[in-house]
Amino acid sequence: MQKRTKSRWSYMKNRPKLIHLVAGLFLLLSLGWLSNCSEKRETKSSAIKSLESMAESQVESGLHKHQGSLTQVPSGAREKPRMEKEKEGKTLYHCPMHPNYISEKPGECPICGMTLVPIEEEKESAEARPAGTVEISPEKQQILGVTFGRVEKRSLHRMFSAYGRISYDETRLATISIKFSGWVEALYADYTGKPVRKGQPLFSIYSPELIAAQEEYLLALRAQKTMIPDQKNNNLNIIEAAKRRLLLWDIWGEQIADLEKEGKPFRTLTIYSPVTGFIIEKNILQGKYVTAGEVLYSIADLSHVWMLAEIYESDLPFISVGTEVTLELGSFPGEKFKGKISYIFPYLENETRTVKVRIELFNPALRLKPEMYGRVVFHLPLGQRLSLPEEAVIDTGERKIVFVVHENRHFEPREVKLGLKAGDYYEVVGGVKEGERVVTSAQFLIDSESRLKEALKGLSQTEERKMPEAKKAPVEEKKEPPIKHIH
Repeated sequence: MQKRTKSRWSYMKNRPKLIHLVAGLFLLLSLGWLSNCSEKRETKSSAIKSLESMAESQVESGLHKHQGSLTQVPSGAREKPRMEKEKEGKTLYHCPMHPNYISEKPGECPICGMTLVPIEEEKESAEARPAGTVEISPEKQQILGVTFGRVEKRSLHRMFSAYGRISYDETRLATISIKFSGWVEALYADYTGKPVRKGQPLFSIYSPELIAAQEEYLLALRAQKTMIPDQKNNNLNIIEAAKRRLLLWDIWGEQIADLEKEGKPFRTLTIYSPVTGFIIEKNILQGKYVTAGEVLYSIADLSHVWMLAEIYESDLPFISVGTEVTLELGSFPGEKFKGKISYIFPYLENETRTVKVRIELFNPALRLKPEMYGRVVFHLPLGQRLSLPEEAVIDTGERKIVFVVHENRHFEPREVKLGLKAGDYYEVVGGVKEGERVVTSAQFLIDSESRLKEALKGLSQTEERKMPEAKKAPVEEKKEPPIKHIH
């Protein structure tokens, strides 16, 4: 009993010490937790700074890539942030070509050698320039190699070409056949390709039908001399019918006159060429029996030939019958032949989506041969039209853009509507006015710079919006994942 009383007294005596010990342990644990939270904040702050540093390096990398292979920006160029220096009231300078280079003193850019300009002056210039434009100083324009053109009325010519082949003039082709049957007695035009003249003998033929027709005609003539006057009138009709039959068989009037003079039928009849040209087809041999209507020869006059060319349907509105063209042949390099469109076919070739046109060519020296392959050049005057140089147009695929120049340093990207293309110029339908100046070179550099400036501007605006939000909104520690510490 006495021992229990002593132990209870000892417990009561040491109780304050235990309380202090527990309180101390709790305090130490609280300090450790605060240390962990501080480390979390520092880690988060370090991560945010790391992300900002990566974004800044990406912007600098994109700027360096846009300007070409440049040296690294010196570290002394960014001793203090721009906003802090502006608050201090100091005038800052930077390079127009490299806006990321900032200096407190005037001088030259160590990257490109351009003179540094005050940032305040650039701000005033940016406020003064028209909205939606890009400002580029004359010095920078010289480095970019910017050239200019003007929107004005010009005498435009539409030029395009087509390909085709030379062929025979179908209106100068002749076929030789006879209207009676017989045997070929003699053959004078005896090979394909032989030149013949009009009235030149081609072959002689023996025909019993022809001899009978001659005798009928001669008999009517003899009867006319012995008949009484009343019968002569009726006999004249018989004579005219017999003579007409010979003429319809393509026997010439001179041959009929010789028949009347001789008074006896000819055993053979000579057939003559009706045209001057070349034999391009021959279906006759000596001694061959030929029938009425059979084609014996085909003769072509090559003093005029055709060129059959195919043009695309988009070029069809610019041509018409009578349009003059120029022909170029690989057989005669450097030479050009003139011709005119004589016919435009009334239908479209479905497979090629082209229209066939016929061009007449004068060929007195017979240098142009059928089946020659050549190029037809169409050079068509379109008159005075408002136009701009082809080099001024940037085709984005969805629209066409030009850079209009204001006051020799402000460049406005503007969408334009274009008409037909004529050589090195586009017809202007809308978007720009007569007399305005446009950029004809380095458009892509200007376009890239404008995009880069917009990207930098957007990035700075985003950062400025985030700064006050970060001050107002408390950091929610519960949403952050726990950070494990290794002791």
